[in-house]
Amino acid sequence: MTDAVIGRRRANKRGIASRESMLEAAITSLATGDPAAVSGNRIARDIGSTWGVIKYQFGDIDGLWAAVLRHTADKRGDLPAGLKPDGTLQERVSALIRTMAKGLREPESLAIETLRAALPRDHAELERDYPRTAAELSSWKPQWDKTCERAFADLRVDPIKIRQMAALIPAAMRGITSERTLGTYGDLDDALDGLIGALVAYLEN
Repeated sequence: MTDAVIGRRRANKRGIASRESMLEAAITSLATGDPAAVSGNRIARDIGSTWGVIKYQFGDIDGLWAAVLRHTADKRGDLPAGLKPDGTLQERVSALIRTMAKGLREPESLAIETLRAALPRDHAELERDYPRTAAELSSWKPQWDKTCERAFADLRVDPIKIRQMAALIPAAMRGITSERTLGTYGDLDDALDGLIGALVAYLEN
């Protein structure tokens, strides 16, 4: 192997490491919940870099946001780690719900919420102004649907019910997480148990 090839590989590794550290720092900044954290210059300052260096890595703010979203998706992985391939219906639903309950309190999820709050609500506007970010977000639902399909593939559960469950879980879990964040007199562990029980009963019938 020539010295030039070795040099290129080392430079490439340094570039990947630099990109990863920028993404992690951007997530930390966004996870504060400060609306100003979505600013490219603010993220550059928090990272300890310049906007020019970030643009070199990601192209523009759309590229940075899309990369942040992809980075968080890659860290989540596919099926929840606690989901046993031979588990009961109850165990599998519980693994999905409890993994999401934990994940929604992680910095990555807090960063995503801050970012989504700053994005246009109208899909046409989002796709026009931030096409790469829009493409990344739009890929999440079919991926989540497939995750739920694989989670119950061997149990002969009605596929329509699985699709409906997949649509319900993220919205329900964000509501419970919001209650936990804002403070509530209710027992949210009871809420999780109730949601799990209701979904199991629905899928069984």
